[in-house]
Amino acid sequence: MNTGETHLVEAARRGEREAYGALVERHWCRLVRLARSVVGDLEAEDVVQDSLVVAWRRLPQLADADHFGAWTTRIVVRRCLRRAGFLRRFLTFDSVPERSHAPDPADGIAVWEVLSRLAPRQRAVLHLTVVEGMTDAEIAVRLGITAGSVRAHRRRARERVAVIVKGGTK
Repeated sequence: MNTGETHLVEAARRGEREAYGALVERHWCRLVRLARSVVGDLEAEDVVQDSLVVAWRRLPQLADADHFGAWTTRIVVRRCLRRAGFLRRFLTFDSVPERSHAPDPADGIAVWEVLSRLAPRQRAVLHLTVVEGMTDAEIAVRLGITAGSVRAHRRRARERVAVIVKGGTK
């Protein structure tokens, strides 16, 4: 992290709302993109906003100001996983209509339709890998899991995506 951001974190810890607002502006787009990958467009901004309120309240607990980005990412991912679990009670995979025919490559692929059929943690791992370009070790820190678990979630997600894109229902 740059020293300017470290100073903002320290100022926010002292209760300076403007400093925290500047931190939110720096990280907002990245966190919303991540949340969209996990919970979809309709829920993403709400989850990030809720997460950043939690982060503001817990800011004194942040051990190292240099880890603010990773720390807020972890909070967002955990809240996304909770929200996805909550939403799953209302929308089951069986209620999502299956294609009645094999997909035509000319139709294109509805990315969110495919991603919505993955487990939320698999969506988070794919997002952090593909969109954010993070390494397994970086993703492990962000999600609070091991690098081996990151690789397993990514492998399962890719296998599932391959089946979905080919028109399967597995």
